[in-house]
Amino acid sequence: MKKIGQLLLVALLGAGVTLGAYKAFWEEPQVRTIIEQAPAPVRQVAQVKGAPADKVSFVQAAEKTVNSVVHVKTATRAQQPQSPLEYFFGMPQNPHRGRGRGRLRMGSGSGVIISPDGFIVTNNHVIERAEEIQVVLNNEDEYEAEIVGRDPTTDIALLKIEAEELPYLEFSNSDKIRVGEWVLAVGNPFNLTSTVTAGIVSATGRNIGIIDKRTAIESFIQTDAAVNPGNSGGALVNTQGQLVGINSAISSQTGTYEGYAFAVPSNIAQKVVEDLKEYGTVQRGFIGVSISDISARMEEELELPSTKGVYVAGLTENGAAAEAGLEKGDVIIAVGPKKVTKSSELQELIGSKRPGDKVSVTVRRDGETYTYELVLRNAQGTTDLVKKEDKAFVNLLGGQFRPITKEESQLYGLAYGVKVTGVKEGILSEQQIPEGYIITSINQNPIRDVDDINAAARRLREEEPVVIFGVLPNGREKYFAFDV
Repeated sequence: MKKIGQLLLVALLGAGVTLGAYKAFWEEPQVRTIIEQAPAPVRQVAQVKGAPADKVSFVQAAEKTVNSVVHVKTATRAQQPQSPLEYFFGMPQNPHRGRGRGRLRMGSGSGVIISPDGFIVTNNHVIERAEEIQVVLNNEDEYEAEIVGRDPTTDIALLKIEAEELPYLEFSNSDKIRVGEWVLAVGNPFNLTSTVTAGIVSATGRNIGIIDKRTAIESFIQTDAAVNPGNSGGALVNTQGQLVGINSAISSQTGTYEGYAFAVPSNIAQKVVEDLKEYGTVQRGFIGVSISDISARMEEELELPSTKGVYVAGLTENGAAAEAGLEKGDVIIAVGPKKVTKSSELQELIGSKRPGDKVSVTVRRDGETYTYELVLRNAQGTTDLVKKEDKAFVNLLGGQFRPITKEESQLYGLAYGVKVTGVKEGILSEQQIPEGYIITSINQNPIRDVDDINAAARRLREEEPVVIFGVLPNGREKYFAFDV
């Protein structure tokens, strides 16, 4: 037994060192870390236009910001492993056993007050799965916070505390931020409240692949201002104390700051916050294309003039781009007046729009330039704006849907139906309902469009099972029954 105990101790210590966790057993690290096998950068001294570097003062910006940045404390229930296999490999012997009996683990992050009546923006990963959220102001006043809404695809969440006349920061236009500008990162690293660090903007439009969502929007501002565990959700401000970003992640070999930090641009954060306030959910506009950056190899093989622009690898059936006239193989080079050189820039520009918004997209095709007017659509292929309660069941299903076309109606002999065009995490995946399945009824309620799915769910009686009837891609009828 003694040897087994020693082996377990070594294994646990090794896991702790590998993850580089901060207070690994008692506190969740609240900065997302990307492990990079790269040397630490050499820091450069940047000059502010019109002033020598040694004459720049951050005092006013810091004083304005520290009182508007809060300490976010969370309590998250850690699931207790039920067997040695589950402990080491995450293999539960009974998925329903032991739920809710795990120890509460405390987490720490930051947030930014954005209105005098207590709205606070932070990172989604700071408060995700939290059972309790406490906000501590710079004057040490404490409040219980409620989640207004959150958006995993941008890693932004909105909290609310009951308070008045609070100091706050206003969003600035992050499109105007320039590489080389001085910025301040304000937050609570390692539980050290009201910490201010300075650096420069190292790059913009960074896609670092850290948000594990298919529709993720990553167009981070990169800075070399020191950011560490606890800084997530804090403010990135310019020398005037204007909010230009929400600090979200670091790139490190050790789990602590090594010169690379990333922030969600204020334009993205502001749009998400406005949607969460008004609708309770984010209104995401899509142009209906599959895209990729242009590599040097693609430039050569496809005989493109440069690697600048976004390559259209495919079009969504009946999507905004297809109906406007874009074609597979086009290279998107601008949205409105703003040039586009890579996919993260395109995602940021479209991500700031809502379904129903009109945008002009300029593409390069066979050496010629064309501009098209597009009307953005939601994930279901319509221009509707929906509230959180209206899409609850669609969210539970975890998929993308659209009404069937005339051709599909004739092919399958159906008068109506809604086709599953994508399967994500949710009921569809759990019940193995495949992409391409056409839903014709839910509990004998006809399904003609996406709104009918939610309407049918609202008619369900308590504890009544859900019965989805429809047609498989091969034309065979099949139903799925389950409880929700």
